[in-house]
Amino acid sequence: MDVSRRITGLTGGGSDGWEVFNKAREMIAGGIPVTELTIGEHDIRTAAPILKDMHRAALSGHTGYASVPGTDALRDTIAARVEERTGVPTQRENVMITPGGQAALFAAHIAVCDPGDTALYIDPYYATYPGTLRGAGALPVAISATADDAFQPRADNIAAHADKATSLLINSPNNPSGVVYSEKTLRGIAEVCVTHDLWLISDEVYDTQVWEGAHFSPRALPQMADRTLVVGSMSKSHAMTGSRCGWIIGPEEAISHLINLATHTTYGVPGFIQDASRFALEQGEAFEAEIADPFRRRRALAQELLAAQNTVGLVPAQGAMYLMLDIRATGMTGEAFAYDLLDKEHIAVMPGESFGRSAAGHIRVAMTVADDSFAQAITTLLRHAEVRAHGQHAAQ
Repeated sequence: MDVSRRITGLTGGGSDGWEVFNKAREMIAGGIPVTELTIGEHDIRTAAPILKDMHRAALSGHTGYASVPGTDALRDTIAARVEERTGVPTQRENVMITPGGQAALFAAHIAVCDPGDTALYIDPYYATYPGTLRGAGALPVAISATADDAFQPRADNIAAHADKATSLLINSPNNPSGVVYSEKTLRGIAEVCVTHDLWLISDEVYDTQVWEGAHFSPRALPQMADRTLVVGSMSKSHAMTGSRCGWIIGPEEAISHLINLATHTTYGVPGFIQDASRFALEQGEAFEAEIADPFRRRRALAQELLAAQNTVGLVPAQGAMYLMLDIRATGMTGEAFAYDLLDKEHIAVMPGESFGRSAAGHIRVAMTVADDSFAQAITTLLRHAEVRAHGQHAAQ
């Protein structure tokens, strides 16, 4: 028996982008030490007070079916947080809790796209985006943001593909580039959405990790609150990746239909996870800054090392837990360089090509190991790139 074309076609017949990561994990399983700078997984675990509250909630009996939209207490807490930080009136009815940000992305596209609708997204992109759109039955169309524009999407490029589209997916602070979309960029995007009647799905899971400038939610722009679905998550802001607790913020009508979807799919998130998430959010911005601080430190370490050489370029590292490095001077693709670095130096990074055509010739480095190990890995990476670049020049 054959399975569905929808499930077999998630990757579009090509790579899923995770081959280097999978090879690194195979090496580790075989006893070969590898410095992993691949996925966005904190090197610290969920803080003990959060786990203690999760344990308390479980022992107190919050282990049965939880309310499908999310508990009132967590929805109220998220609504208040969003309203305070964006200025947009937000109530419980504008919030639905999901099993992580990835589930929220899928549900958001199910909510706004009918089968066969065109769903736009920005290249470079998080590796799951095209498959998520295909899984929702949409036709994914990538809009390039180029290195020459510091990976800021241009409104005219989006507008050129918008006439027959239904939705646009953006992500700022951006994974993989580390770029924070400027207010000018977001205003241009909003204008395109209003003019072409697009839904905007704004992935804001890195909103607490901003190193330069400020996070700005496009939902706060004129005429955007009724056409924007915002995806959030506890994973990055509170080091709760395994807890799988995210949310969608949007117009009340859309949320009501999303709740109906959840009833027929995930049937909610465990209550003790939601209680612990509410507790974590109540710790405030100081706690979020503490979780983000290691990445701020490591960014500074990398900037210092990169400034002392001229082979590898750094895309403006304004936010998120990643660095996007330009290795085109080596004459290698990002994929070839990543495999070579893994084989020769036992350092695992993600090829830029895993995140779209626009990131070709780049690699993504996750700042997710201890400071001393991270500095050593960057030093080795830069030395490796210099050797390859000199070999390229010698061959010419």
